[in-house]
Amino acid sequence: MKLEAFLAAYGTAGLVTATLGMGIGGFAKGVVGFALPLIALSVMASFLPGKTSVALLIMPILVSNLIQALRNGGGEAWGSLRRFWRLNLVFVVVIVLAAQLVTAMSDATIYGVIGLAITCAGASQLLGWRPSFAPRHARLAEYVAGALSGVLGGIAGIWGPPLIMYLLAIRLPKAEMIRAQSITFFLGALLLFFAHLRSGILNTTTLPVSAILVAPTLIGMFIGYEVHDRLDQNLFRKVTLVVLILSGLNLLRRSAGL
Repeated sequence: MKLEAFLAAYGTAGLVTATLGMGIGGFAKGVVGFALPLIALSVMASFLPGKTSVALLIMPILVSNLIQALRNGGGEAWGSLRRFWRLNLVFVVVIVLAAQLVTAMSDATIYGVIGLAITCAGASQLLGWRPSFAPRHARLAEYVAGALSGVLGGIAGIWGPPLIMYLLAIRLPKAEMIRAQSITFFLGALLLFFAHLRSGILNTTTLPVSAILVAPTLIGMFIGYEVHDRLDQNLFRKVTLVVLILSGLNLLRRSAGL
């Protein structure tokens, strides 16, 4: 019945687009460790409103990041959580506050925020820019990264760009970086789940579909794991960044009404 309500509102094209977006996003996440919401939102923007797209992301992000965070065991995950507790604390507080802004924002504004974040993050990485800061500013940088991630996460379900910039700046090893960001992403999805139940964005129509979309997300992610060691990682990463930039520009176009 709930799926029928979603189909009545957005049609088969909306459901197919959401499934495709989650599958592609999950695949990218399996290979490079991030980009699920970035890619999925860009794909879904063609047929679904911004608020609906944000709602559909929540369950796939929640489940996929829990799996990814625990991939090396609970002990390693707990170690990463303890190391970055300040960042995650700021992130948690800010995302709860920012999530309340979504219902007051137009789709054009949401698409604009998402598009700008995606385009800037993708372009900076593609151009090889690595953020850096003096050791004496390390604590401040951690707080700023947590706050910026919380703002973007609360508004659009995309908290990756500031967090990834920070983790790159401190030159965290690849496995620990993926684990640390997955823990933060999981916490963000958990908070958004409750925040958007309250805001009404996650409701009896969107919640069941969000749960259904966990399946294509995990299928894509595990396929991504399988091909992880078979592809040239640097080349795939560059291709992913190009796709993200184009997706971000498309969202900015939609925000501008073009």
